[in-house]
Amino acid sequence: MKNFLILSTLTLFLFSSFKYDKPAYVLFNIDGKPVKYEKMLKQMEDADIVLFGELHDNPISHWLQLELTKDLYQQQGKNLVLGAEMVESDNQVIMDEYLSGKISSRNFEDEIRLWPNYKTDYKPLVEFAKDSGLYFVATNVPRRYASLVNSKGFEGLEDLSDEAKAFLPPLPVSYDSTLNCYASMMKMEGMGSHVTANFPKAQAIKDATMAHFILQNWAPGKVLLHYHGAYHSQNFESIYWYLKQKNPELKIVTIHSVTQNDISELTEKNTGAADFTICVDEDMTRTR
Repeated sequence: MKNFLILSTLTLFLFSSFKYDKPAYVLFNIDGKPVKYEKMLKQMEDADIVLFGELHDNPISHWLQLELTKDLYQQQGKNLVLGAEMVESDNQVIMDEYLSGKISSRNFEDEIRLWPNYKTDYKPLVEFAKDSGLYFVATNVPRRYASLVNSKGFEGLEDLSDEAKAFLPPLPVSYDSTLNCYASMMKMEGMGSHVTANFPKAQAIKDATMAHFILQNWAPGKVLLHYHGAYHSQNFESIYWYLKQKNPELKIVTIHSVTQNDISELTEKNTGAADFTICVDEDMTRTR
């Protein structure tokens, strides 16, 4: 009888704990089924490129980026290469100088163009690369050239100097306006006259540039982990599309990030956007 009471009490405790548990996130596979982090990590053993689509202001995205980086380093060692949307290609020299210890943290942060949430969200990744001897690629197009495309189209890039073109993918840039990631931008509410045919092209030059510098710094036997906003690889488009255009044989694993009111199951809208989707409670604190 005593053992029965103990068992009953333990069962009630476990049931109550499960019932009122509040996980910060749930990881889902491409079919919308819950999956363990370890399975995602296992799938990356044979990957060439890992595209990590984050929510820029979400601490869970950033925490998982750092944890995944550490785990991939344990898995791949010095064959791991890091890259990020948050650093523009014309700042690669400054990044290289900092990683190699030639300049101080103060000089690095003063002279490179950093996002407002760098210290909380991206600095841990850069510091991990520095401490581990990993290369960190500045992949994004300089914002002045994205603005140029927005005003003059891809043709505006042709008049740049050869020195400036070194920060871009080879011209002319491939572009498919029927891809949903670009076609949907033409229908964005609240943009009014700002939405012209060049508007999605400004997005495409970012994707094309990131894909270019990812490939330029990847080699067989290496794994390049790239951090960027979720939209830049959602639905296997954008960066993913440009990578596959250049090298269809690449093994790419995509990670997407979303928020939902109820994270116990992935909504139909959010299912299938990537190989793995991080679903975070929408009440999660934002980092900026």
